[in-house]
Amino acid sequence: MTVSIDGLTLTGDQVLRVARPTDGRFASAALDAAARAKVVAARAYIDANFMRDDAPLMYSFNTGVGLFKDQRVMMAEMAEYQRKTVYAHATGIGEPFAEDVTRATMLLRANAFASNYSGPRIEVVDRLLACLNAGLHPVIPQKGSVGASGDLAPLAHMSGAICGFDEAEMIYKGRRMPAREALREAGLDVDFPLSAKDASALINGSTVSLALAVLAIEDAKRILKHADIAMTLSLECMRGELAAFDPRVHAARPHEGQAASARNIRRIVEGSQRCSEEARVTIYPDENRAPGKPPAPRVQDVYSLRCTPQVHGPMRDALGYVGKVIGTEINSATDNPLIFDDGEGGYTCISGGHFHGQYVAQVMDLLAIATTDLGSISERRLARLIDPTMSYGLPRNLLAGKRGLNTGYATVQCSMSALVMENRTLSTPGSVDSIPGKSNAEDHVSNSTWCGRKARTVVENVEQIVACEILMAGQALSLVEEHGKDHPIGKGSRAALEALRSVVKPALSGDRWYHHEMIDALALVRSGAIVEAVEAAVGPLE
Repeated sequence: MTVSIDGLTLTGDQVLRVARPTDGRFASAALDAAARAKVVAARAYIDANFMRDDAPLMYSFNTGVGLFKDQRVMMAEMAEYQRKTVYAHATGIGEPFAEDVTRATMLLRANAFASNYSGPRIEVVDRLLACLNAGLHPVIPQKGSVGASGDLAPLAHMSGAICGFDEAEMIYKGRRMPAREALREAGLDVDFPLSAKDASALINGSTVSLALAVLAIEDAKRILKHADIAMTLSLECMRGELAAFDPRVHAARPHEGQAASARNIRRIVEGSQRCSEEARVTIYPDENRAPGKPPAPRVQDVYSLRCTPQVHGPMRDALGYVGKVIGTEINSATDNPLIFDDGEGGYTCISGGHFHGQYVAQVMDLLAIATTDLGSISERRLARLIDPTMSYGLPRNLLAGKRGLNTGYATVQCSMSALVMENRTLSTPGSVDSIPGKSNAEDHVSNSTWCGRKARTVVENVEQIVACEILMAGQALSLVEEHGKDHPIGKGSRAALEALRSVVKPALSGDRWYHHEMIDALALVRSGAIVEAVEAAVGPLE
C-alpha cells in the first residue's frame, strides 16, 4: 500500500500504516503529483527572486537565525551555512526514539512541506521519502527539545542522518551504523547537500511532538474499546448489576462519551444471565455463605463497576477534542518563515510562530490525564477480582491448583498498581512549564516533546493494565465456569473470552511464567483481535 501525501488530507490511520508494519511490511509514502508541482513552482520563484545578495532580508532564507536574524548570509556561504545550522542544533541526548516515532516524524515533516508553505527544494521532500521507504531510520535522541522553534534538536539529528553527515547514525535492517554506511547499503547517494532554507525547513516545527501525539491518540482509541470489554468481563465475573447502564439513566445526563460507553457495555453483555439475581444464588468457591442461604440484595455496585460510563465517557470525549487538534496539526505547516502566493504570480515571505507546540502540549497533557484515570479504574476492578470479599466469592488470588504451592494473580495486581502510580506522576501537566532560552529570544516555550513522551508512556502503561484486567477476568470466568454453567455470560463477553483463550490458556496450574501471560494478553490488545471478535458477535462498538 502507498500513502499519498499532499499536506491537506493525511490521517492518523495513514500515519500508523507508514509508521508501523502490517504483516511485516510498512506502507510506502509518495508525494501527490499536484502537490509536487506546487512545491517545484514555489521553489523556482524563490531561487529566481530571493536567492540574491541584494534581496531584502528574509529570516533563514538569507539571514542567520535567533538573535542573528539581522545578519545577512551571503549566497557564496549558503551551503556551508545550511550545514552548520544542522550541526549547531544537533544537541539531543538520551536513548533514541522508537522506530515508529522516527518513521512518523519523517512522514509528517514531508507532509508539512507538501502543503507548500515552507519553501524547501523538492529534493528535500524526495530525500525524506526515499529514506523512509528504504527503511532508513535516523537515530534521534529523545531528550533536548522544548517544543518552540520546533523540535530543533531531534530534527537536526534526523536531518544530519538523511544528509549523510559523518557523525550521524541510522538504523538499517535492525543494525545501528553510521548514516553514510546505511545510505550506501540502501543504494542512496551518500552525500545530500542542502541549499537556502532547506535546513531551517527540516529542523523547524514541532514535528517530533506531533509524531508522538499521533501514535499516542491512535493507540488510546483502541485501548478505550478494550477497556469497555475488560469492564464487562469483570462485571460478569462479579455477577454485577446492569441497571446502571440503562439508557434512561444516561439520557438524564446526556454526555455523548458516557452514553457511548454505556451502549458498548449493554451490547457486549447482551444475553447475559450471569448478571442476575438468579445467578447470584450460586455459591462461588470462596464465598462466605452457608448453603441454602440467599445472597444479600445487590441493589447497586461499587463505583469501579457502576460508574464506568462516567469515567470511560470523559476519556472518549477528550479523545474527540484531542483528535480534532491533532488532525489539524497533521496537515499544518509549522516552520518559520512561511511563504504565500501573492496572487500576482509570485510569493511573499512572512515570519510567524507556528513552530510553537502549545496546541500539541496541552492536548497531550489532557490525553495523559484522561488515560491515567482509565487505567486507575481498571486497576481497581482487577484488584477486586483477587479478593473474594470484594468479588463475591471468586477464588482468592484467582488461584488455580494447590493453595500455598501456587500463589495466583496477586502480584499481577501489584505490578499494575505500580503503573497506576507512575501514571499519576506523569499526568502532572508539562504544558504549563516554560524556561526561556537563547538569550530570551525564545522567552516562552511549550514543552510539547516532553508532554508527548509522557503521554505515550501513560498510554503504553494503561494498555498493559487493561490487558491484565482482560487476562484476570478471563482467569476468573474460567475458574467458575462449572459453577456458572446454568447462567451463561453475554455474547460479547463469550467472544472476548474465546479470543483470549485462543492465545492464553487461563485456569492453568500456575506453572507458567506469569510475565508471558501478561505479554500474550498485551499482544492481543495491540492486535485488536479481542475487539474484532466482540464486534463480530455483537456488532460495532463505539
